[in-house]
Amino acid sequence: MRGPSFSIAREAHASIAGVARAKGFSAHRAIVERALLWAFIAGLAWCPFWFGSYTLLAWGINAVLFPALAAMYELSLLIRSERHPVAIWQIKAPAALFGAVVLWVLIQNATWTPSWLHHPIWQMTADALDQPVAGSISVDREATRLGLLRLITAASVFWIALQLCRDARRAHLLLWSIAAITCVYAAYGLVAFWLMPGRILWFENQLHRAFVYSTFINPDSFAAYAGIGFIIFCGLILRLYRNELAAVDGSIRFRIASFIELTGQKGAALLAGAFVTLVALLLSGSRGGIAATALGLFGLVALTVRTRRTREEDSVAQRVAITALVAVLVGVTFLAFGDVLLGRISQLGFHDNSRLAVYTIVTRSILATPLLGYGYGTFADVFPMFRDQSVSTFGKWDLAHNTYLEVFQGLGLLFGAMLVASIVLLVLRCVKGALTRQENETISCVAAGAAVLAGAQSLVDLSLQILAIAVTFMALLGAGVAQAESSRVILAD
Repeated sequence: MRGPSFSIAREAHASIAGVARAKGFSAHRAIVERALLWAFIAGLAWCPFWFGSYTLLAWGINAVLFPALAAMYELSLLIRSERHPVAIWQIKAPAALFGAVVLWVLIQNATWTPSWLHHPIWQMTADALDQPVAGSISVDREATRLGLLRLITAASVFWIALQLCRDARRAHLLLWSIAAITCVYAAYGLVAFWLMPGRILWFENQLHRAFVYSTFINPDSFAAYAGIGFIIFCGLILRLYRNELAAVDGSIRFRIASFIELTGQKGAALLAGAFVTLVALLLSGSRGGIAATALGLFGLVALTVRTRRTREEDSVAQRVAITALVAVLVGVTFLAFGDVLLGRISQLGFHDNSRLAVYTIVTRSILATPLLGYGYGTFADVFPMFRDQSVSTFGKWDLAHNTYLEVFQGLGLLFGAMLVASIVLLVLRCVKGALTRQENETISCVAAGAAVLAGAQSLVDLSLQILAIAVTFMALLGAGVAQAESSRVILAD
C-alpha cells in the first residue's frame, strides 16, 4: 500500500520536473532571442556598406532580411507558445495609423479602383498607344511598390527591436553595437578620405573628394548616419559618468580625481569612439547634417538632465561636470576639424536657391491633388510634370531633399499626415519614458535625440530615404519605445 510519503515524494518529483522544464524553456528562449538579436545587429552592420543601401539590389536584400527575421521571431513565439514582450495594443494608435497608410498605398496601386480616381496620365498613355491601359491613382506603380517595400522593411526593423529590447540588457547591447558600427564606418571614412580620396569602396567618385562620406552616396547622408552614432556615444558617456560619479562622496579633490580616473579607464573607449565619429562628421562638411546633429545633441542633453533620477540623486556639480565634458569634446574637435564646414558655409551660405525653388514646385504639385496624392515614392515621375524655369534645366531631380514634402506629394495630405503622426507618437512615447523612468532611461533619451536629428535633417535633405539611416533610426526607436516603461510594468499580450 502506498502511504502519504509516496504522494509527497511524487508531488516533489513533479515540482522539480516542472522547474527543470521551465528552466529549459527559459534557456531555449534566451538562446533563440540572442541568436535573432545578433542576426539583427549583423543586418544593421551590413546596411551602410553598399552605398548606404541606396541601390535597388541593397533594397531587395534588406526587404528579405529584416521581414524574414521578424517572421522567424513570430514563428519562434508560436512554437514556444509564448506572448509578445510588447503587445501590439501598447502602440495601437501608431500601428493603426501605419496600417491605414499601408492600405492606402495598396489602393493607390490598384487598377480596380474607379477610373475617375485614376491619374490622367494613364488615359493620355492609352490615347497615345491607341489601346487600353490599366490606370491607377499612382503614376508609377513600380515605384509605389518599391516605396511600400521600404515601409514594410522599416516597420519590420521597428517590430524586431521593440520585442527584443524589452529586456534592458539586450537594449543596451543594441545601443553599444550601433555605436560601434557607426564608429567603424566613420573610421573607414577618415582613412578613405586621407588615403583614397574620390572613391566609394572601389568605385570612383570625384564629385565629393574634398569631404568624408565613407560608404554613402554623398556627405550629407553620411553626416546623418554619423550624427546618430555621435548622439549614441554621448548618451552612453552621460550614462557612464552619471552612474559612476553618483556613488562618489568626499571632498572636491577626491571627486575630481575620481572623474579623471574614470575618464582614463572606463570612459576612454567611449570618448575615443565619440571623437572619431565627430571628426568624420565635421569633415563631411554637411551643413544640414551637422546642424541637425547639434539639435539632436541638445535634445539628448536636455532630456538627460531633466530625468527624475537626475533631479533626485545627482548634484548640480556632477551635472555641470558631465555636460561640460561633452561640451569640451565637441568644442575642441570643432576647433581642430571644423574648417571644412566653415569653408563650405562661407562659400555656399546656409540656403540653397535651387532647393527652395524645388520646394515651391513640389508644394504646387501637392495642392493640385491634395487628397489622393500621386502614389507613394513617385517624386521622380511627378516632378517633371510641374518643373519650370525657376530650376535649372540641367540635371535630374530624383529626390526633393525634403522628406515631408515627398510624403505629402505621394500619399496626399491626409495619409501623409498619418504616416508622420505615427512616428511622432512613438517619439513622444520615448520622451515620456526619458522623463519618467528612474533607470535605463538612456535608451529612450538617445532614441528621442536621434529623432530630433532625423526630423530636422529631413526638412532639408533625404536622410530617412537612405535605407541604412532609416533602419538604424527605426531600431533605436523600437528600443526606445520598449524601454519607455518600467520593467515592472507588464506590456505583454
